[in-house]
Amino acid sequence: MAWFPAKAWTSQRAVGGYRHFQLVTQGGKGEQRWVELSAVLDPGHRERVLWRDLNDANLWCSGWQQIVENEDDVVDHHLVKSDEVVE
Repeated sequence: MAWFPAKAWTSQRAVGGYRHFQLVTQGGKGEQRWVELSAVLDPGHRERVLWRDLNDANLWCSGWQQIVENEDDVVDHHLVKSDEVVE
């Protein structure tokens, strides 16, 4: 059976100073299954991550997610009236 993990990943916390990664390669079997990811901003920075850790939503999200450092920077578009200007 083929195994096709997502090609883009976002770490919930900085890993080596980076949060966005892309799939380089994968390997292993069963509980020892892993992926090797490279940082988007520095492809030379690579991390080998166990598949079970990559599937832990507290650690990683598939795709490149927006990083919000400060909750005050987030605009809830459901609360903004259409005639309001948001800066």
